[in-house]
Amino acid sequence: MRTMPAFDRDDFSIPRDEYLYSGHSGCPGCGATLTMRHVLKAMGPRTVVVVCASCWTGIAGYFPTSSLKVPSVHCAFASAAATASGLKAALEMRGDDISVLAWAGDGGTLDIGLQGLSAAAERNDDILYICYDNEAYMNTGIQRSSATPLGAWTTTTPLGQDRPNKNIMDIMVAHGVPYAATVTIGFPSDLMRKVSKAKGIRGTRFIHALSPCPTGWRFAPHLTVKIARLAVESKAFPLYEVEQGEYIITHMPRDRSLKEYLELQGRFKDLTDDEVQGIQDNLERAWQRLMAKSRIATYATP
Repeated sequence: MRTMPAFDRDDFSIPRDEYLYSGHSGCPGCGATLTMRHVLKAMGPRTVVVVCASCWTGIAGYFPTSSLKVPSVHCAFASAAATASGLKAALEMRGDDISVLAWAGDGGTLDIGLQGLSAAAERNDDILYICYDNEAYMNTGIQRSSATPLGAWTTTTPLGQDRPNKNIMDIMVAHGVPYAATVTIGFPSDLMRKVSKAKGIRGTRFIHALSPCPTGWRFAPHLTVKIARLAVESKAFPLYEVEQGEYIITHMPRDRSLKEYLELQGRFKDLTDDEVQGIQDNLERAWQRLMAKSRIATYATP
């Protein structure tokens, strides 16, 4: 396993330009909205955003209003990738070099929209697809999705989710996409670096963005960034990228306690110590599998 030199905290500066208006309808502390703000800073003004049915349908705003300073297209739950692919094809026919960003939640990606995303990836359509993953169907009442982690309470898993969540990253890598990455708002420079890299690559690029949700995860809004960082440091959500099939870990966790991460969230309040240990063991096995196939480029800093 090879290592690469660490990057300085100031190696990637965050632009001051804003492409998200204040006064939107996102919940206080919404991780998905914080993520969108930084994604657009990296994408720049020559971007069209495709938003499928999700919390972000409301946050983006209903015609004729919008919280976005770039053009946006709303589409049905299952069709973020298909709509983005068609839009990109039309722009190319006109000779317009404009980036198309498909923006969908975990339900619209791992479940309802998976077939359209798979088809776009198989064709290698030139779109950037970002799944903002708040680990349940938050817009319709906090029902479980296949991204809901083991042990988590939702309104449809009142005794805790009894299945591990789907590994969407490995699914997308298996499609042979040129670039895939995990990001979270707890490490904004890492997030923007990866979005900027993805923007410069042609073909289907996929980014999995963990987006803590105060409403569905049951935590105070001011804890969003802390929880996002703890998810990474506890190995619940490793930061890595896969470029042309090569796995690269971009932050080595500091082995913070998984229990510390879980205890901040009301959705895990009924877990026993044995159940927490079982989740920890599962995550450690997944981390060891990731380490075995990765090289390390430790450049993610909060």
